[in-house]
Amino acid sequence: MTTVLTPASPLTAADRCDRCGAQAYLRVVLLSGGELLFCAHHGRKFEPELKKIAAEIQDETERLTSVPGNASDEER
Repeated sequence: MTTVLTPASPLTAADRCDRCGAQAYLRVVLLSGGELLFCAHHGRKFEPELKKIAAEIQDETERLTSVPGNASDEER
């Protein structure tokens, strides 16, 4: 049996961590169906267990360290 997953949409500020309510940066699609959302902290905390039950993990934590623009360029 082959499972085809549709591409997940990007997480937004409205997506909240199922554990604490902070902004979610990880979406975990479960093998059993359904999904869980986690902030970066809880995603890291539960990562070993999540990998055992996940069909897919969408990780957008790189957005936490990316710089949208160079402030010095905007000041010119």
